[in-house]
Amino acid sequence: MLTGLPPLISSDTRLLILGSFPSTASLAAHQYYGHPQNQFWPVLQAVFPSCPMSTVTSSYQIRSKWLLSKQLGVWDVYAACERKGSLDSHIRNPVVNDFAGLRRLCPALEAIAHNGAESFKHARHVSAALVAGIESSAGPPPASSEPLGGSALHDVKGVGILFHRLPSTSPANASWSFERKLAAWREIFEKHGLV
Repeated sequence: MLTGLPPLISSDTRLLILGSFPSTASLAAHQYYGHPQNQFWPVLQAVFPSCPMSTVTSSYQIRSKWLLSKQLGVWDVYAACERKGSLDSHIRNPVVNDFAGLRRLCPALEAIAHNGAESFKHARHVSAALVAGIESSAGPPPASSEPLGGSALHDVKGVGILFHRLPSTSPANASWSFERKLAAWREIFEKHGLV
């Protein structure tokens, strides 16, 4: 059983980027999006061109501080799983991370952006865990009839967090050009006033 990475978040995190599970290279390096061909860090740098940060020469610690300074956070849907290689399609027996306490750790959280389809498949589970965390600490949230679906959605129980599906930055997502991925990511960041 492989174990994932701890969340990279702060109390100022407004948008959490949620992947599925770290690649083999990321696990070996103990860092999110550590595979040299993953476009995560280059996409972020291109979204924030006025705040330069070398994605090649900067240490992971510097990149992490830079990411947090943009009110972003990174985590994965899965805390652990069995997997041969790095493909999401090879994930077996996954254990979902404990999202119930996320609101307490990130009180400013307003959106979760799923980095790819595998992560987005679990938007309902993440939403339900957030609701459970709120209910256990502050009573039930107001009900909402808004359905989950589409590329941007609200939690059905009224958590007040938007969920977005973004194109994966993985090298396996070769059908999307860098420019197309960048446009999709920038749109979500602009929507939340982060750029």
